[in-house]
Amino acid sequence: MENIKALISYIKSDEYRKLAALSWSMAWPMILIMGFEFLISLTDVFIAGKLGREYQAAVGFSMQIYFIFVVVANSLTTGIVATIARIFASGDTRGVSDSVFTSVVSAAVAGVFFGVAGIVITEPVVNIMNVPDEIKKIAIPLIRIYAVGLIFHYFLISSNGILRATKGVKKSLITMGIVCLMNVVLNFYFVFYTPISYYGIALSTVVSVFIGSTINFIHVKKFIKHTGDFIRSLLGILFKIGWPTGLQQISWQVGGTVLFLILSALPENNVEIIAAFTNGGRIESAIFLPAIALNMANAVIVGNLMGEKKYDHAYRAGLITMALGVVIITAITLAIVLNARFIATLVSPDEIVIRESVRYIRISMISEPFLAVALTLGGALNGAGDTRGVMLIVVLSSWLIRIPLCFLLGIVLEIGAPGIWWSMNASIFAYAFFVFRRYNRRKWFEINW
Repeated sequence: MENIKALISYIKSDEYRKLAALSWSMAWPMILIMGFEFLISLTDVFIAGKLGREYQAAVGFSMQIYFIFVVVANSLTTGIVATIARIFASGDTRGVSDSVFTSVVSAAVAGVFFGVAGIVITEPVVNIMNVPDEIKKIAIPLIRIYAVGLIFHYFLISSNGILRATKGVKKSLITMGIVCLMNVVLNFYFVFYTPISYYGIALSTVVSVFIGSTINFIHVKKFIKHTGDFIRSLLGILFKIGWPTGLQQISWQVGGTVLFLILSALPENNVEIIAAFTNGGRIESAIFLPAIALNMANAVIVGNLMGEKKYDHAYRAGLITMALGVVIITAITLAIVLNARFIATLVSPDEIVIRESVRYIRISMISEPFLAVALTLGGALNGAGDTRGVMLIVVLSSWLIRIPLCFLLGIVLEIGAPGIWWSMNASIFAYAFFVFRRYNRRKWFEINW
């Protein structure tokens, strides 16, 4: 009873209101940004569905491969946010200038390297995978077009991180709103009103991220107060903080690709189930993306507060953002589950795909509140620089639980797709438990660089 009274008293306190306001001020723009990302993904799936189920499956597979190429940008950005958020909060203007310059140069160089690599290795890599040929022939050119735009996507991702870390998240919101609008409009135009057909799904992404990176360049260059110094030691810090996130995301995306291969090995309706997995994943991203938004928001909040040496405030702010995430994610989850069939029919006309999509939604949604806990607190740990701990938890939950269980239940025991969906849930339960335990131990207070 005394603990409940203490909690109620804290909720009524000025400190709680200030931290809650801080969490919300960072969270709502990030949720809208992730909403734009969701709309782009949903448009891709919708348009691919109009072309045929094999196009839907190919788009899902292409994005799985493409996200592997984007991993380095995301890992760099984790380091960028953690370091610049602290430097910015400390008031070191020269430090911010040098760190911004180092960050954008690193992102641009990495974008060029992986863009060229993507163009060169896509065909031989995809051809050795156990994926239906009707999917391969569509996916290969899509992935190559995506790879052409990697340099712009790398800059867009990293510059959005810089804007978040320097309390310019609303500028990032405007940029991503424009990117979303251009992507959706060009998607329809290229596919249905030009001869390039399904290639337009990827080309619209390239054009829109180019526009977004140009806008963000205008915002970011204002932080560079002199000619710009490339700080090698800072690049080392970015790498130190970022590489675990990169390995974590590679593990997750490779795991997703392995899931495609497991689904391909199902004896019946494998193309339809892959299409359903693609559709279900895009629908699920209506939940997943707000959770990612709160992950990013928590990283900035905790990073800024640690830069101000307010460690207890950072801990409590992380929990408040987590609670906000659980409430939002649970509400969205209920809405999607209650309207699962209606939503599934919007992205596919195929009855088998619709049926499998509905089953995927109803099973996978059970774990969404737990995913909210894992992602929001994982973001707080990333903002504190504890990226190695989060990486270990994600890798182990994926490769010791998710993948083996998917193969065992789906293929060996012949439970099929439902067994795979339940295996995915089990890995998320473990993920949430271990992230919460690590966060609550507060050893991340001691991290410095």
